[in-house]
Amino acid sequence: MSFVVIIPARLHSSRLPRKPLMEIHGKPMVYWTWMQAKKSGASRIIIATESQEVADACHAFGAEVCLTGDHHQSGTERIAEVIELSLIGDEQIIVNVQGDEPMLPPELIHQVAQGLEENPEIPMSTLCEPITDSATLFNPNAVKVSRRQDQIALTFSRAPMPWARDEFAHNKDELPHQALALYRRHIGLYAYRAGFVKRYVQWPECQLEQTEKLEQLRVLWHGELILVLDALMDAGVGVDTADDLARVRKLLQPE
Repeated sequence: MSFVVIIPARLHSSRLPRKPLMEIHGKPMVYWTWMQAKKSGASRIIIATESQEVADACHAFGAEVCLTGDHHQSGTERIAEVIELSLIGDEQIIVNVQGDEPMLPPELIHQVAQGLEENPEIPMSTLCEPITDSATLFNPNAVKVSRRQDQIALTFSRAPMPWARDEFAHNKDELPHQALALYRRHIGLYAYRAGFVKRYVQWPECQLEQTEKLEQLRVLWHGELILVLDALMDAGVGVDTADDLARVRKLLQPE
């Protein structure tokens, strides 16, 4: 199986500015994400950024970099430009690994690519994991996913979904442990074929996507399928905030 990892690394994050260059054990965060991708079996790894400063930092540790425009609204749109600039064929499997995932297990990168390889009729795959506590269920930053019995996504939402009518009638802020078994948290790791990415960016944003701020809803809106596999292991800590960065600095082992 051949797949290409593309790592969008935008310098000016709204919640944590200059995030890709934040230092972890003497190296920029994007370095650690790149290192995890190198262990995944990818045939090629490209860091996509709009910033010459990020590009220079990545070149310094030996990464392949593609400089993109600064107008993109999502990582997928940035990846579409990389596909075009790098002349990547339509059937090539692309894995979108966010640059703020320095602890992402390489096994999950391989898993999401393999899921697509084994299901040629499906254009996109991603992962999920069980939700084990009510705090996560009600956290809007933890995206929930509902699936069909064949692991195809029904929908994604920041809200608790599905709504447990009877349980929430008794306590709207808490679910008994056994009732949580139905719920899955979406892991923001995607694989898709390059040709599908080109089609995706031609579609306008849909109302659901605009409301939830979840770009994968555009795919479902247009009637395409998303395979959602159970992650083989914990996805680790992604970095959205300064607190997340502090956790990663404690958990990640220096080289």
